[in-house]
Amino acid sequence: MESAGLSGSLSLGPYAAVFAPLDAERRASAVARRLRDSITLGLLPDGAALPPEADLGERLGVATVTVREALAALREEGHVRTKRGRGGGSFVCAPADGGRAALLARIRETGLGALRDLADHYAAIASACARLAAERADEGDLARLRQVAARRDDGTGAIARLEGQFHLDVAASAQSARLTREEMAVQGEFGPVIWLAHSLVGCARTARERHTEIVSAIAAAEADLASRAARAHVGELFTAVRDLSMEARRRP
Repeated sequence: MESAGLSGSLSLGPYAAVFAPLDAERRASAVARRLRDSITLGLLPDGAALPPEADLGERLGVATVTVREALAALREEGHVRTKRGRGGGSFVCAPADGGRAALLARIRETGLGALRDLADHYAAIASACARLAAERADEGDLARLRQVAARRDDGTGAIARLEGQFHLDVAASAQSARLTREEMAVQGEFGPVIWLAHSLVGCARTARERHTEIVSAIAAAEADLASRAARAHVGELFTAVRDLSMEARRRP
């Protein structure tokens, strides 16, 4: 995965869920919310260039003028900065705390029942993707999965991106367009919260071990084992979210 720098737009792969199409009825506020969450929770790296407005609108399934309105709101909030002229565009202004404050605020406003429901939904998707990947993955899929599973983080934002990328690659290896869209939908809705919560409670090593376990089961074509490992991993992810939810509710 190539890292995003000050120049050059973000590559789609690691951030696919961020730029997945929005529902037709959503407009500028939904675009701003999607990007705001990804920026404030640290999924998008500081200084990274967002795709051009027309490209961003096409990816999100909205008009360019809608994207322009959303970016204007994000500029006022200090989440993006815009540079005109050669090498210009809209650039991410990531929070200095790595997204912890935004994470706790987001969790605080989400009920435990809603978190539990999302965990059940995501566990079903992840386990189905892992099962099908064990049955269908080819050598190219396995090479990609091993590469992602072996990567090390260099900061909280990197942990979030690697976690999201791993789950997207498992979904892609399942060779099911519908399940891949479901994976992207969950990541677009709540992915940054899940990944960041897990990293903040110090579970990066555990996540890497679980990724290796899932990939090994997929490579061995052990569908049941892959499915169980993926479900267990999602359970661990949401245990971290639950723990931070309790912390957030203790704070005034």
